[in-house]
Amino acid sequence: MRNRRARAWLLCVASVLSLPGLSACATVVPPNRLADYVGQQAVRETPPDVTLPDRRPLKAGLLLVGDTTAPDASPTLPDQALIQMSEQLQQQFSQFLPLSIEKIIPAEGIRPGSDTARFVELGRKYGLDYLVLVIASATEVEYPIYVAVGGTTNVVPGLRRDNWSLVEVALLDVRNRQVLVHAEGRGWATLDRATTPDVNQWYPVIWKRPLEPNWRWWPPTYESAPHTLRVIAMHEAVKRLVINFQDAWLRKREADFAALRG
Repeated sequence: MRNRRARAWLLCVASVLSLPGLSACATVVPPNRLADYVGQQAVRETPPDVTLPDRRPLKAGLLLVGDTTAPDASPTLPDQALIQMSEQLQQQFSQFLPLSIEKIIPAEGIRPGSDTARFVELGRKYGLDYLVLVIASATEVEYPIYVAVGGTTNVVPGLRRDNWSLVEVALLDVRNRQVLVHAEGRGWATLDRATTPDVNQWYPVIWKRPLEPNWRWWPPTYESAPHTLRVIAMHEAVKRLVINFQDAWLRKREADFAALRG
């Protein structure tokens, strides 16, 4: 089973050499998780009668969930990294969207399920009418390769680990139990390491393949490398999420204005 998944993953990675392949692969790996928390109907196109509030900025709470419930999900980020990610999202959402994130809400006990009543309860508990729900997930696979040594044609046995990360966001009207707008961002990174001794000056190394093939980062130890890989891939996903959230908000606002004009 593991070998079959690795072969499928390699085909997926190979396909990203073309833009259509990148798009197709990114829509599959990792699978979307947001609908498992707010319901499939809620993440479809928002009905015309569901509009964004006129208030600026819109006061909301931020709820970040590290999801590991999908098949083949990679481990979530450590608690401290999730806290830092929440703070980063709070700052960027407040800076680049008409949002004021008033509070970061703990995600203890939040699990997949289509019942939005728990979000209503959280809104009441913290005195908030709106919640920004963020679901972070990732998938990883590791497979054998040969890695180059010292920029030469010499190669030694090694392992490559690919991480594909996904961050999804939904703005929830907790009083009316509605998703007003939602978006996602995807990121990926690759960790190469040698399985032979005496090449530690070159490995492990993390790449942002395939879009930034010349960017690289050297984790200080082999033990910390998988964690660093996950943080880098998730950071890339967050960057794309903020842009896509802006776009989704603008499209929804334009749709609201068009509906008013009749």
